[in-house]
Amino acid sequence: MNANIRELNELIIERSAIIDSILLEMNKVIVGQKYMTERLLIGLLMDGHILLEGVPGLAKTLAIKSLSDTINASFSRIQFTPDLLPADLIGTMIYSPKSESFEVKKGPIFANFILADEINRSPAKVQSALLEAMQEKQVTIGDKTFKLDNPFLVMATQNPIEQEGTYPLPEAQVDRFMLKVVVGYPNKEEEKLILRQNIMNSTPRCSKIVKLEEIIELKELARSIYLDEKIENYITDIVFASRYPEKYKMEDYASMISYGASPRASIGLALAAKGYAFIKRRGYVIPEDVRAIAYDVLRHRIGLSYEAEAENITSDNIISEILNRVEVP
Repeated sequence: MNANIRELNELIIERSAIIDSILLEMNKVIVGQKYMTERLLIGLLMDGHILLEGVPGLAKTLAIKSLSDTINASFSRIQFTPDLLPADLIGTMIYSPKSESFEVKKGPIFANFILADEINRSPAKVQSALLEAMQEKQVTIGDKTFKLDNPFLVMATQNPIEQEGTYPLPEAQVDRFMLKVVVGYPNKEEEKLILRQNIMNSTPRCSKIVKLEEIIELKELARSIYLDEKIENYITDIVFASRYPEKYKMEDYASMISYGASPRASIGLALAAKGYAFIKRRGYVIPEDVRAIAYDVLRHRIGLSYEAEAENITSDNIISEILNRVEVP
């Protein structure tokens, strides 16, 4: 390890204590769900939007709200419904009799943290308005374009059970999310703790312990984490195996994949691995970081054929096979 990486490592060990403080604060409110809270922090550090999927009642909304509560930042919750209009999201022009002109009234999208609750309930027009905000970090109202705040993070939830009255997200929009996190049920001990917390009168709240400026500094530091060329090759191999499975001795899976991961997956893997290394207090990325985050980065970017669906093969099964077949540096 050269001197520069050692210095960076020491700096990250010192500065990542803030992340531990945020996790401790969130754990006051959220029981278990360590996997989900870590992924939310990776999204925060690496400027990546996050899609959370899980049945109702698994603290998806609460986790996002708790994260924003620990940071002195603005937060908007938008409940997506079939009758929502783009203007309800980004804002609109309103005529002011006083000035005899149209003035811009900004919508809830102008915040650091956006919770897009049940995003698949809104029609295509609203989804495309959110798409511009997510990708360009800007919003157009009338003939004016407004830059969005830094950090700007969209954390969306979707319910996989109810499909009636929902509009599946188009592939182009799903690809804009750095991570798709599937949230599972708590274990028995956690369930008992949740039960106890909620039948008491006083529910714990998160305190604001981090300034926005500190988060912006942490983001710059996390991006400077060292990524070796061997790790870069490993990442591109994983992504290429999803596109050309036959070249990686995965001929059986060639008919299961309708399309492979896009270049955004390579960028997402590199950035998310850096974020994961930061949370684990390291100034350099190791193959385990890439493997730990691969499912969240790739599961929504691999298209399954009808044959795969008929045989009950999921994108997670394909990712497991890719990780088994691609040589680890």
